[in-house]
Amino acid sequence: MTSQRTRDRLIARLQDQGIRNFEVLDAIRSVPRHLFVDEALAHRAYEDTALPIGNNQTISQPYIVARMTELLIEAGPLEKVLEIGTGSGYQTAVLARFCKEIYSLERIKALQEKARKRIRALKIHNVVFRYADGSVGLAEKAPFDGILAAAAPAEVPRELLDQLAIGGRLVIPIGEQEQKLYRITRTEDGFQKEFVEDVRFVPFRSGLR
Repeated sequence: MTSQRTRDRLIARLQDQGIRNFEVLDAIRSVPRHLFVDEALAHRAYEDTALPIGNNQTISQPYIVARMTELLIEAGPLEKVLEIGTGSGYQTAVLARFCKEIYSLERIKALQEKARKRIRALKIHNVVFRYADGSVGLAEKAPFDGILAAAAPAEVPRELLDQLAIGGRLVIPIGEQEQKLYRITRTEDGFQKEFVEDVRFVPFRSGLR
């Protein structure tokens, strides 16, 4: 289930799909994804697929985690990052290797508590968890060098754009029925928006649960 060969097969698949950053691939190889799913699904943890984590949420497939991380850190490691949607904590654990500090927001209390325990058990100490509505970001800690959203709003929340530092990047899926992944970079003159690929995410919700 957690053998090196099983993980190496996953890495080979990600490379076949175009993931090129070797540090990201190494993070995917070494973060124990089986710890972020229910025990009954642990045998499927190293498949390249999304899996249910309860509360109508999923753990993203490893390809998407790798792709979004790669897009966010393309210019190098980041100082301060905002993650919208902690979920299982898997994306958080991968991203933590490339950031000095992560603020991770989750609106579902049960998920946040499980994720916090997992991250602490792995001795990852640069993540600050917040039980909060991610749709408005975290203005008191802005600006951020990177923002990563693990749910899809119908359009980009203005609050998230406003909380980007100059040169900062927002990686976010957009759309309701059909979703597209974008990277938006804040420049001195405004925002540069790049389409990446078609994706499927849970919808972006406001409010706490």
